[in-house]
Amino acid sequence: MAGRIRVVLDAMGGDNGVPAAVAGAVQAVSALPDVDVVLVGDEPTIAASLGISGDSGRLTIRHASQEVGMDEAPAVAVRSRPDNSMSVGLRLVKRGEADAFVTAGNTGAALAAALFELGRISGIRRPALATCLPAQDGQSLLLDIGANTECRPHDLLQFGLMGHVYSSRVLGVASPRVGLMSNGEEEGKGNDLVKEAYPLLKASNLRFVGNVEGKDLFAGAADVVVTDGFTGNVLIKTAEGVAGLIVGLVRREAKASLRGQIGGALLRPSLRKVLARLDYTEIGGAPLLGVAGAVVVGHGRSQANAIASLVRAGANAARQDLVGAIADGLRTLESPREENP
Repeated sequence: MAGRIRVVLDAMGGDNGVPAAVAGAVQAVSALPDVDVVLVGDEPTIAASLGISGDSGRLTIRHASQEVGMDEAPAVAVRSRPDNSMSVGLRLVKRGEADAFVTAGNTGAALAAALFELGRISGIRRPALATCLPAQDGQSLLLDIGANTECRPHDLLQFGLMGHVYSSRVLGVASPRVGLMSNGEEEGKGNDLVKEAYPLLKASNLRFVGNVEGKDLFAGAADVVVTDGFTGNVLIKTAEGVAGLIVGLVRREAKASLRGQIGGALLRPSLRKVLARLDYTEIGGAPLLGVAGAVVVGHGRSQANAIASLVRAGANAARQDLVGAIADGLRTLESPREENP
């Protein structure tokens, strides 16, 4: 997609409310000269906050009289309040008045609203949420991370396709390696879902590299790793917890003695680089792949910097026409696999 990109930002979503959304939108338009942002939500509240932050001239407001809370039952809240900020924003994308929708709000509500307003790409049974995890020499894309706690084998095959498209188009991986999350590398390991999905992936035209264990995910064993949403969600939350533990222990030990303080000072530049790769505020958010529009869901704790990254991720998704690429890929997904040298 060439030309200007218009990203809709749900200003009511997230733990930090309208001020964080507005500040992040201002940062985004300042850093991204070809991106405009539409803030959707309670217009008086947004306008008051925007007046403090300063209007860049490329920010507009679209009023929505309702919102969905972070702890509400997603589908019920979306259906019972059709003028909620998520649904209003997604309708702009549906009508072609915007190119992408991003939110740091209730993930389940974002999924429900996207399905109600945009629908699925023809042929996709279950959309999936994806996220990038740091690896030793790059990153791995993991999906699903929470949209589908129950999956069928063919869903994992489709996740592989959608991950392949995102990895190649947005992340710039020339020929993404697709792996299947399991409890062992050998073919035949895993639960029934994994055992039945394995031959489907192996027979596809994806660059399937077999099973990937949890310990190999961060070693870069595959560029794309597919799993069911229950396993994926547990995995990323465990990874977040372990990363937080390690960072906390290192900081505590660095302050515990003079030797630690000296060592910490010497290592600080390298540690900053490592921490930057673990920082969710730089990633932007999790693309919702499989719906008929560019949708990215950010972390609920997002502050201004994370919101700006979220807008950038939405713009990138729109530029790469992921919807069209996934639709095209479905037509050849189960073609005989070409051998890779």
